[in-house]
Amino acid sequence: MSKYNLDYLDELEAEAIHILREVAGQFEKPALLFSGGKDSITLVRLAEKAFRPGKFPFPLVHIDTGHNFEETITYRDEMVKRLDEKLIVGHVQKSIDEGKVVEQKGKNASRNSLQTITLLDTIHAHGFDACIGGARRDEEKARAKERIFSVRDEFGQWDPKRQRPELWNIYNGKIHKGENVRVFPISNWTELDVWNYIRREQVKLPSIYFAHNRDCIVRNGQLMAASPFLNMDEDDVVTNVKVRFRTVGDMSCTAAVESDADQIDDIIDEISASKISERGSRLDDKVSEAAMEDRKKGGYF
Repeated sequence: MSKYNLDYLDELEAEAIHILREVAGQFEKPALLFSGGKDSITLVRLAEKAFRPGKFPFPLVHIDTGHNFEETITYRDEMVKRLDEKLIVGHVQKSIDEGKVVEQKGKNASRNSLQTITLLDTIHAHGFDACIGGARRDEEKARAKERIFSVRDEFGQWDPKRQRPELWNIYNGKIHKGENVRVFPISNWTELDVWNYIRREQVKLPSIYFAHNRDCIVRNGQLMAASPFLNMDEDDVVTNVKVRFRTVGDMSCTAAVESDADQIDDIIDEISASKISERGSRLDDKVSEAAMEDRKKGGYF
């Protein structure tokens, strides 16, 4: 089939598969960072298309805050079992126990930012030279600065001024010893592209992406799932609300949106009408204007 007969999802898929195969060809020890969210699930589907019937040329790596949604962990374990692929889990709790990071205090405490040290330790322990992630340029302005092959220095840090040019879909994976590359195969996708692809491919997702009733509190103007991981007090009123989650992360910083969308078609219609990005429901991105960029410079996803 010529490229002129491809629809836009076919073109996005072909680009992402090409990038995944470039990673397999250029690096000795790559890994696929898996969060249990729709973007990393999409990456797994693309990896199936890129490498089946063979095994993936990389393990899945999950950095576990210990404060995850139960539905996400259940999905992760069932998926790994179905795929028969290797899963490596880095635990933020281990970093806390070893004194490498300090648990945050206060009402808005979260473990989300603590993942960075755990991730860097996991990369070092396994010698990964490339980490594939599901970030997209439409998510947030710091994400938009990334190249598809984004070099991190020997300390795992990102310097946006050291970006390499990427012309004509040529990706430069050459790195010095100790450096690694973050690779973003779906950089050019939007949130709607991901959902349309999931619908086309009939990819199963964790149930929290679909409207359901859940006990919630209002925190900083947003609905948060009531859980033992939130520092709640007498001012927090728990109410049962019909919600869904547009993005998946640590329960202490991931807000829900009120919604009746319990089918993919309804979710796509809802997103099309929304004027707020999905990262608008992540409290950790609201710390400052440059919150995400500061974390990325320190080694975050």
